[in-house]
Amino acid sequence: MIAYIFPGQASQFVGMGKDFYEKSPQAKELFERANDILGFRISDIMFEGTLDDLKQTKVTQPAVFLHSYISFVLNGDKYTPDVVAGHSLGEFTALVANGTLDFDSGLRLVQVRANAMQKACEAEPSTMAAILGLEDDVVKKVCESIDEIVIPANYNCPGQLVISGSIEGINKAIEKLKENGARRAIALQVGGAFHSPFMAPAKEELAAAIEKAEFNVPKMPIYQNATAKREISPEKIKENLVKQLTAPVLWTQTMQNMIADGVKQFVEVGGNGKTLVNFVKRIDRRLPTDAI
Repeated sequence: MIAYIFPGQASQFVGMGKDFYEKSPQAKELFERANDILGFRISDIMFEGTLDDLKQTKVTQPAVFLHSYISFVLNGDKYTPDVVAGHSLGEFTALVANGTLDFDSGLRLVQVRANAMQKACEAEPSTMAAILGLEDDVVKKVCESIDEIVIPANYNCPGQLVISGSIEGINKAIEKLKENGARRAIALQVGGAFHSPFMAPAKEELAAAIEKAEFNVPKMPIYQNATAKREISPEKIKENLVKQLTAPVLWTQTMQNMIADGVKQFVEVGGNGKTLVNFVKRIDRRLPTDAI
């Protein structure tokens, strides 16, 4: 079995998609459609903007979604995937790729999600940190010992876990995790504590938008972040998408479940083509990977 995996926030780069726009009429049409749907020229920011411009949550999320989806459309026939998954935001791209959502609906939901998350970030300052070189259980126990909101947010691969929480809580956790033997504990330059209770204010807005959107039965199963399990029920997919805002991204567990279910090759679609396949290699170096 072959799995297509789609990256999330932090896979953006200056100039992303410009070559697609210039060389492919189909890509150009999708970019212009996205500009109309979003109400601003995201293509201009992606092609000519600075990294700071691209780092704004309301820009980053639709930009990454767009770049990954167009990568899929232009190169998607290279393989025939049997299952899909997406890391955080990438779950929305995966749902368009497997036919659960159409392109317009997927992009609109991403915009609602991005704007709602941006508002939640501005309402209460919070942040994230990457912890390298510690067992997941050790990180979790340290988080639980902090007298602030600090929780595991992204289980990326063995030895790499991202935590979310209050600014003071993250600073305390960084020190304590270093004392517990973390190889590195680094505060991230992000807008807020994604996949944590700090995103709760965004939940209602996203849930309402998801409820209005048309979700089809997918052409192939998706493994979802909130449960790490394969899913084909549109209702369950909706439920898990809403949960994902405040729940940790169970990416390590997702990859392990996909491998246990028979996935023999992983193909990263969009982004820099390296982030997610590197996570796969940390789980099983023998598995073939590719990027498009």
